[in-house]
Order: sequence, then structure tokens, then C-alpha cells
Amino acid sequence: MMLAVREMIGSEIDVIIDYYMKATPEYLEILGIDPSRLPPPETWRERFQRECVRPIEQRSWIVLIWLLDDRPVGFSTSDMIIYGEQANMHLHVTDPERRNQGIGAECVRRSADIYFERLRLKRLFCEPNAFNVAPNRALQKAGFKYLKTHMTVPSRINYRQAVTRWVIER
Repeated sequence: MMLAVREMIGSEIDVIIDYYMKATPEYLEILGIDPSRLPPPETWRERFQRECVRPIEQRSWIVLIWLLDDRPVGFSTSDMIIYGEQANMHLHVTDPERRNQGIGAECVRRSADIYFERLRLKRLFCEPNAFNVAPNRALQKAGFKYLKTHMTVPSRINYRQAVTRWVIER
């Protein structure tokens, strides 16, 4: 099996849209996502297209796709970008059959490498829901360091929740 992580292209944005729009309310709760805050599909597409044409130093969002044997199995996004300094990442295994099998840790490692290189970062943070074991385990295995658990709203589609704050520095 061949694993690849790379920047997502326009025709692949539906991987993200379908992941959220087809998720059950129970699964979205595990992720800490408020379904009422999910934007319509066209808003996702417009934002993706707008960000892709901006110079890397000016982007507010970067999206990576995770492929196993050329099939999408997940994605990562980076936001809250301060070019040359820091950013936050998010991670999702979209293929339910691949969850909890260790693929996330390797994809997180590769995603972090891309973010550090493309954004010239010193630090990369991630704040998954504190009660969602899989991403917390993947971050630890990928070399991220635990900082703290605290209450916050991790992104515009989340509700206020307990999150675990992780960092990796280079």
C-alpha cells in the first residue's frame, strides 16, 4: 500500500464537503462540530479557490489530502497562519475503515512536514476535542508535545469544548 500526502487540488474539495455533510450528528459531536455552523458547499468551494490563488505568504488556509493507493482516506487543514512563525492544523480520517488503525499518525507527520516547509513555520499547533482519543493518540505518535487541556472554540465550525493543545517545533 502506498501512502501519499500532498496539497489538495480544486477537484478534490468535495472530499471535505462530503465528509462533513454526510456525517451523522453523533460523529460530528465526537469531533466537536456544530452542524448549524457548517457552511454550504459552495462557500467551501469559493474559499478554497480564493485561497489557492493567493501567494503562500498571504494564505489563511491550506488544505492537504491523504491518499492510500491513490484513494482519499483523509485530509488536513491549516489555519490561523502567521507565515514564518506558527499555524494550527486539523486532521481527519475520512474513510471509516481506516480509523483507529495508525494511518493518522503517519499522515500527521507528513502533513506537519509540508506545513513547516511551505509556511516556513517554527511551531505547529493542533487542538482536537479532548474526548476524541484517536487524534490525540495520532498527534502523540507523530511527535507532538502535549501542552494543556482547556476550553475553547477551535474553529468557526466548532462549539465551545474541552480541547487538548499539542505543539511540534522545529
